[in-house]
Amino acid sequence: MPLTLSDFNTADAGVVRPILTACLDVPRWVDAILDHRPYTSREALEAAADLPLSSDEIRRAMAAHPRIGEQPAGGWARSEQSGVDNPDAFAAANAEYEAKFGHVYLVCATGRSGDELLGMLRERLGNDPATELAVAGRELLKIAELRLAKAVTA
Repeated sequence: MPLTLSDFNTADAGVVRPILTACLDVPRWVDAILDHRPYTSREALEAAADLPLSSDEIRRAMAAHPRIGEQPAGGWARSEQSGVDNPDAFAAANAEYEAKFGHVYLVCATGRSGDELLGMLRERLGNDPATELAVAGRELLKIAELRLAKAVTA
């Protein structure tokens, strides 16, 4: 159940921490958001959430994400990937991507079709590893922002 911004600001950290961790599994990010409470607006909360991530933090957070095209067991990932209607096409592309970069293909899938996501994956195969990790980090923050908006309402 989502929290209002007021409840988010006043709730015990033990209540809020798992909610934030579900948005983005990066302890420093979670701590930074908790430490800056109370927030005067949703915009202030969103600004605090836009925290650059280190390479290690990106890799850690990616480990908590299912592959695009696989059927997630539940939670936010299931609805976020609802546009993926071609899971078989992703199997080979995911394998090629993971062989090149050593991690799952991570993209903010909300509102995108399976064909669009697959095209983006193929395009990103042209990136060098450092560039791709930075792209994945930006996508993680987009996902976290969407999840935070679902978790904390106005």
